[in-house]
Amino acid sequence: MLRFQHSEYLWALALLLVLQLAFLGISWWKRRSIRRIGDPVLVEKLFTGYSRKLFVLKFLLIFLTFFFGVIGLANLQKGSRMEKITRKGVDVMIALDVSKSMLATDIQPDRLTRAKQLISKLMDKLDNDRIGLVVFAGNAYLQMPLTVDYSAAKMYLSTISPDMIPTQGTAIGQAIQVSDDAFNKKERKHKALILISDGEDHDETALQKTKAAFENGVVSNTIGIGSVAGSPLPDPESGGYKKDRQGNTVISKLNENELKNIAAAGKGIYQHLDNNTDDVVNTLVNKIDSMEQKEFGENVFTDYNSYFQYFLGVSLALLLIEFFIPEVRHKRVKPGTQPA
Repeated sequence: MLRFQHSEYLWALALLLVLQLAFLGISWWKRRSIRRIGDPVLVEKLFTGYSRKLFVLKFLLIFLTFFFGVIGLANLQKGSRMEKITRKGVDVMIALDVSKSMLATDIQPDRLTRAKQLISKLMDKLDNDRIGLVVFAGNAYLQMPLTVDYSAAKMYLSTISPDMIPTQGTAIGQAIQVSDDAFNKKERKHKALILISDGEDHDETALQKTKAAFENGVVSNTIGIGSVAGSPLPDPESGGYKKDRQGNTVISKLNENELKNIAAAGKGIYQHLDNNTDDVVNTLVNKIDSMEQKEFGENVFTDYNSYFQYFLGVSLALLLIEFFIPEVRHKRVKPGTQPA
């Protein structure tokens, strides 16, 4: 199994787009400058030192230097030793709302980021439990099956964003169904669901699905995120806030009643997440610890080989090559002639 030890550094790869845009901008400026002087073909003959090929080559080397450098810093690793780990705990499935309403900023920095921070801290406390991830908006999908590999779980968590589900909405009922299906159907206990959402549900099946899941042994807990007063939704396209068809600013509000009803039907607990992340995590851990535990085993990688040195070595070599390539082409002087 391959993984990145420091996957947070991979966000720096977005800067490659900035480099590419800079290259295109400089290329456009140079072509425009040449056209202002005269015919491009004639101008390039007059300026014999200029070489577009060298310019493109140096940019390509810088591009690849940055790419391999980031991969090296993220430290690509490959599992080298697998062991069967036996633990005693509970199967925990986390269903996370990734709809656009989770980008509201009534809880800083925004609802989705705060929810992911909560999940990360929860993972740190659930050492002996298997954990899985479901994401939902207008549809629900199993993002990660139940596992004891918390490193892999955090890697999956880091990739979650509203763009991963194009269909908008808040299909809580479907999220509960997908979570229920991800558990072992042969068991009637040791199963906990933690649903994190602002509760803006647009289907009528949530309570029905919760009761059906409870019949299968799933205890449903809910986390409400956001404020009852609500917050306008950012619109990245316009740079302002999202508007409805009448031109009014869309306000996203926390629907606590929906989430409280789900927790009650699933014999779980409801918590409101605001600036109390640690308190919510501790309450959830206490609830899960109070459940009957089971023993389970799973094969996981316990040792990993790191390959960062190869990527950083390639990056350094490319940087040195770029450094020694001249910016202009040197004109050769024929033997026996005096350079001008």
